[in-house]
Amino acid sequence: MTEGHAEPRRIVLGVGGGIAAYKACEVLRGLTEAGHQVRVVPTESALNFVGAATFEALSGLPVRHDVFDNVPEVPHVRLGQGADLVLVAPATADLLARVAHGRADDLLTATLLTARCPVLFAPAMHTEMWEHPAVVDNVGLLRSRGAVVLEPASGRLTGTDTGPGRLPDPAEILELTELLLVRPDALPYDLAGRRVVVSAGGTREPLDPVRWLGNRSSGRQGYALARVAAQRGAQVTLIAAHTADLGDPAGVEVVRVGTARQLRDAVLTAAAVADVVVMAAAVADFRPAQARSSKIKKTGDEPAPVALTTNPDVLAELAAQRPDGQLVVGFAAETGDSRSGVLEHARAKLARKGCDLLVVNAVGEGLAFEVADNGGWLLAADGSETVLPEGPKALLAAQLWDAVAQRLSRS
Repeated sequence: MTEGHAEPRRIVLGVGGGIAAYKACEVLRGLTEAGHQVRVVPTESALNFVGAATFEALSGLPVRHDVFDNVPEVPHVRLGQGADLVLVAPATADLLARVAHGRADDLLTATLLTARCPVLFAPAMHTEMWEHPAVVDNVGLLRSRGAVVLEPASGRLTGTDTGPGRLPDPAEILELTELLLVRPDALPYDLAGRRVVVSAGGTREPLDPVRWLGNRSSGRQGYALARVAAQRGAQVTLIAAHTADLGDPAGVEVVRVGTARQLRDAVLTAAAVADVVVMAAAVADFRPAQARSSKIKKTGDEPAPVALTTNPDVLAELAAQRPDGQLVVGFAAETGDSRSGVLEHARAKLARKGCDLLVVNAVGEGLAFEVADNGGWLLAADGSETVLPEGPKALLAAQLWDAVAQRLSRS
C-alpha cells in the first residue's frame, strides 16, 4: 500500500434492521475488494431484509447475531476487541438508542461496548425519526463519546416520502471508512455551527453550441472537501461546475453552474453569510470573446483564430471583499518553469490573491487531476508552510479542515 492508504484491516460491519440493509451488501463488497477482512454482525431484524447467506457469500465468513451463538469463542467480547474499525450501516433509530444507552441485548450492541477502535454509524430512517429530539440527543451523546455519526443524505425514503434520513451512498460510506482507517481522528465534530462554501469542478466556456474551452478537473477534491466538512458538522454549500459522475455528498446543498461567471455569481452570493470559503474549482482564466450561436464550420485547412477575453478572478475578489473573520482558502495547480519552481510560483500567487491559505498541487501526468489521490503543500498568509503527503483526496480534505478549525478557534 502507498502512504496515506489503509493496509488491510479487520472490520466489523454491523447491519441494522431497516430497508436500507440491502445497501450494506454493496458496502461489504467494497470493503472486501479493498482487501479487508469483514465480519458481518446483523441484528435479528436486519435478517428480515437480507439473509445471512448473502452476507456470508460476500464476506467469506460466518454470520452470527446472537450472543449465545458459538459461546466458547466468546464472540460478544472478542469481535470488538479484535476490530480495527466498527461500521454500522444502516444504523436505525432503535439501534442508535440502544447503543447510546449502553444496551447489550444482542451480539452487535455487545460488540460495540467492547470496541476500542473507531466506530462509524451511517444512519438511515424517516425524516421525522431523524429529527425527533430523542434521536437528536442520542446522536449527540454518541458523538460526545467519540463515535462518528454521519449526516444522512436527503432523497427518496420508504414509499413516496422524501427528505433527510436516507442512507448515504455506499461509495461515500466507503470513502469515509477508508479515511478513518488511515486517520482515526479525521472526523471530529468541530465545525458545528459554521457555514462553509466550497467550489468544485471545472468551468466550461462556450465557443459555439457544440464546443467549449475547459480543463481536466474532475471535482473529486472539492467534493471530498464538502463531504468531510459536512461530516465534521458544518453547514455546507457546494458550488459545482462540471465534474465527473460524482454523487452529491450527504448533508450538503449543491448549486450547479457552468461558466466562470456563473460560478462567480453563485460563490459571491453564498459567501455573503459564510465563515469559510474554499475555492477548489478549476476556474477558466479565459473565455471566448464571443460565443457563436451556430456551429463553427470547417471551411479550410487553417482554422480561424479564436479571440479570448479574461474571466473574473473569483479568488482575489473574494479575498478583497470578505467580511471580518471570514477565512478564504485557494487552490493552485502549478508547474515549474525556467524562471521558478512550483513553490516559488505558489508563494507569489498567495501574496497576489490575498487569501488566508493556499493549497498547492504540482500537476502533470497522473498528478492532481482525474486521479483518486492528491498531495502538495499548504501555504499560509503568516508564512507557515505544511507538506500534505500524497494520499486519498479525503485525507487532504481532513488536513485542510484541521488547519481551518484551528484558525476559527482563535477568532
